[in-house]
Formats: sequence, structure tokens, C-alpha cells
Amino acid sequence: MQQQRSTGAASDDARLRDRLVFGDETAFIDLYERFESLVHTIAARVTRDGRAAEDVTQEVFLAFWQRPFDYEPDRGSLRGWLAMMAHRRAVDLVRREETHRRRSLDGRLYAGAVSRGDPVGDQVSDADAAERLGHALRTLPEHLSRAITLAYLEGHTYREVATVLGLPEGTAKSQLREGLRRLAVALGGAHHQEGEEK
Repeated sequence: MQQQRSTGAASDDARLRDRLVFGDETAFIDLYERFESLVHTIAARVTRDGRAAEDVTQEVFLAFWQRPFDYEPDRGSLRGWLAMMAHRRAVDLVRREETHRRRSLDGRLYAGAVSRGDPVGDQVSDADAAERLGHALRTLPEHLSRAITLAYLEGHTYREVATVLGLPEGTAKSQLREGLRRLAVALGGAHHQEGEEK
């Protein structure tokens, strides 16, 4: 009995795939109504973002509409294949966004350091400068990284940094100096440490 149901399900999957191959738009509607919830749920679980999950869901169904022959019924269920596609595309989206976020962060940090004429900015002039600087920032303790981020990515003065972090001004200034010193060391610029005092 179980074998009959499995064979029947496989046959249904194959028929639906074949209808899509021949451009049957009603087959696409059937496909969407049957599996939209599954695809969206998986995408939402991976991306943790409703709009991103919607984007992934659209990508999965559009890709299947354009290339239905990519699914091979004899290798597994359509449900399992769509679930795999949803997971794969959601992971790809998360990785792309993380890469974009890091590059943006690195670029803004680099631009801020250079525009302020800081020792850190003096150390980074080659093509991968922004990436190296961002990596160095991520090696700092959280309290120093936060202070540097506020000052160099968000453009706050050290007084404003102190206010945001709830610190005395002297402490905020010391954290910024220490953060810059450690960044300079990480970038191979330890010899600039003496020039940081103003």
C-alpha cells in the first residue's frame, strides 16, 4: 500500500513537471498553491527576514518555471527538491548580503580613517586596504570596536562617542586611542603609535 502511494506521488510529480516543460501556466498555479508555504517557511527560517524570504520564494518558483527539466522525478520527490532549492538559495542570499555588508563596512571605515588623516589611514593604500582594515577592526575587543565604529563609520566626535556609550569623555578618548593603536599594530603600523597623542 505504501509503495502504491509512493509510486502515485512520483507519478504526480512527473506529470506536473511535464506540464511545466510544455509551458502549461495552470501547472505553475498548481505548483505554487501546493508548495509556496513550504518554500517560504524554509526561506524565512534561513534568512530570518520576511522580505528576503519572499524574494527567495519568487526566485525558486521562477527558476523552476524557466527550467522545469532540472527536476528529475526518479531521483526524489518534488517537495524534497523544492525544499533543497529553497534552502540553497536562502543560504546564498544570506552569504551575499553578509559579503556586501562587510565590504560596505570596510569601505566606510577606510574612507573615514583616510579622510581624518589618522595613522590607520596612512597604512592602507593598496587595493585590498578596506578588507584588511575591516578584518583588523573585527579583531578588537567589542568595547573598542564599538567606539571606533561610532567615530569612524558614523562620524561622531569623541564627546559624542562618550555620550552614546555612557562614558566619561576621557574614557571615550582613551578607548579611541587604544582602538587606533591596536588597529595600527594589526596592520603592521606599530611604528605610528607615538604619533597618536595630540
